[in-house]
Amino acid sequence: MNYSAIKYCDIANGTGVRTVLFVSGCRNHCEGCFQPETWSFTHGKPFAGETEDAVIASLQPDYIRGLTLLGGDPFEPENQRALRPFLRRVRKECPGRDVWAYTGYLLDADLRPGGKCHTEDTDEMLALIDVLVDGPFVMAQKDISLAFKGSKNQRIIDMKHYRQTGEITELM
Repeated sequence: MNYSAIKYCDIANGTGVRTVLFVSGCRNHCEGCFQPETWSFTHGKPFAGETEDAVIASLQPDYIRGLTLLGGDPFEPENQRALRPFLRRVRKECPGRDVWAYTGYLLDADLRPGGKCHTEDTDEMLALIDVLVDGPFVMAQKDISLAFKGSKNQRIIDMKHYRQTGEITELM
């Protein structure tokens, strides 16, 4: 998997101060996407070794709330394969940090068994995430007043509640 950028001490992509990993690769190609360069799976640099270590280290200070995965799309099958073991590592080495992920795919359609992006990695990846912002960016529903999402159709989902009940509950 390649990544486009890493932002340290970000406050725009989830609650609190966060490290944000922008992965490369997205098939959604949403009109008005703020990161179209991340559509290519070959954009950026390989995410491995020293880069993973740097992200883990950035999550250690007490003032860091957590990690956010953006893109591109973390739930492209190729990206899930690389992110699942990384998220295991985050959970092990960074206790108390939360994990947010953004995807243009829908939890209850595309990421469920039989969905177009469901793989052998998906269920565990979803189990390692606290908050999922799902749905494609829709230019006609763009609203800059929304917290942590770009268009009204997107949902900020409490994944703990979803895992316990199977119900989608939006946080904001």
